[in-house]
Amino acid sequence: MIEELLPDSVVAVELHGDDAIQDAPLYPEEEALMARAVAKRRREFSSVRACARQAMEKLGVPPQPIVTGESGAPRWPDGLVGSMTHSEGYCAAALVRAADLASLGIDAEPDEPLPQDVVSYVFLPTENERLRRLAEERPGIHWDRILFSAKESVYKAWFPLTGRWLDFAEADIEVFADPGERPHGGLRAELLVPGPWVGGHRVQRFEGRWSAQRGVVTTAVAVPHSGPRS
Repeated sequence: MIEELLPDSVVAVELHGDDAIQDAPLYPEEEALMARAVAKRRREFSSVRACARQAMEKLGVPPQPIVTGESGAPRWPDGLVGSMTHSEGYCAAALVRAADLASLGIDAEPDEPLPQDVVSYVFLPTENERLRRLAEERPGIHWDRILFSAKESVYKAWFPLTGRWLDFAEADIEVFADPGERPHGGLRAELLVPGPWVGGHRVQRFEGRWSAQRGVVTTAVAVPHSGPRS
């Protein structure tokens, strides 16, 4: 589900259903991070890293530990950029050579309505208005959950380029559907703060894709080295 949302240069591995949460082997460096974790958190952590190591192998990179920095973001092997996500009954990792993309972000969420208290907290007035119109035009799609997931993917693509937090209110994101009955489409994020420098110019817009299938909403954002200019 994730791979179809990303450029061909990206390798993605995902687990769905009972296989998505499992005890997979960890490296000692990873074990140290899970020393006090509850069993469910440990399984999520190990499952998504199993996906990431399979993606490494597909790129011809020897599997290796994936630890996190102070921010909680994963540290990838030299020469790779990537992103990981897990939701209830689903996890995925996407990796690409750093020469092919500047950054990427993926996210997965349950395909169900977003709690109302979250809606009131994370969305801009412009985003709420677009959500209202989308719900009228294409009922039956959980547009609020798609937009929330898009914000998560945008942040995951943003952070490796900047090393800074991006607040929910600092990106105005539009999601839209492709023609046809299948629930999938695109997304466009306008950064409301100075964007990262990529390829010698400042990028103020991220673009990506979304899909809703098999009970899971997935979103993905890829930032090329020659991204949209401000």
